[in-house]
Formats: sequence, structure tokens, C-alpha cells
Amino acid sequence: MIEDKARELGRLIGQSPEYQAVKRANDALGQDAGAVALLKQMEQLRMSAQQLLQRGERPTEEMEKQLDGLLGQVQREPVYQRLVSAQENFDKTMGKVNDWIVEGIERGAASPIITLG
Repeated sequence: MIEDKARELGRLIGQSPEYQAVKRANDALGQDAGAVALLKQMEQLRMSAQQLLQRGERPTEEMEKQLDGLLGQVQREPVYQRLVSAQENFDKTMGKVNDWIVEGIERGAASPIITLG
């Protein structure tokens, strides 16, 4: 029963306007060649810095500056800003869903009546 309810909740969340907005924004970001190129550069630089850290070395100041610069460029991209905004709205919705679930758990735990379905 719980599994069925969880799957139904997941289906409803997947159909929500907030989730659909995140999906559209993410798809749009993936279609923006400039933004994708910037994100790939950032990932390569981040991986290089991570390798240095794993060897016990510190990333160079130049690497840090490049990463900061790339991050600033990505954050200025309108397609990225739309994704961040959509994700924030979805996160707020999921926070409410979590609150509702906790509320339901508390009510269920306080109820002396056991229901099935």
C-alpha cells in the first residue's frame, strides 16, 4: 500500500508545473551550445583541481581565478538563470511536500485506529 501511494505521489510530482518547469529549463540549457561549453570547461577545470587535491597539492591561484571567471559567465547566462529559478521553485514545492508527509506521519502515529488503504 505504501509503495503504491509513493508511486502515485511521484507521478503527481512529475506532472506538477514546478517539475515541468525544471525539466523545460534543463532541456533548454542542454540546447544552449554556449552555456554547455562553459559548463564543460568548468567541469574539466574542477576535475583537474580535484586531482591536485587528491595528490595533496593545492590548486593554483590561476585555476581558482579561471573557475571563478567561468562560474560568473555561466551565472550570467539567461538560460542558466531560468534553470536556477525553476529549481528553487521546485525545491520549495518539495519542501512543502515533505512537510505534508511529516504531518501525515505524525497524525498517523497519534491515531489509535489502523487503516489499510
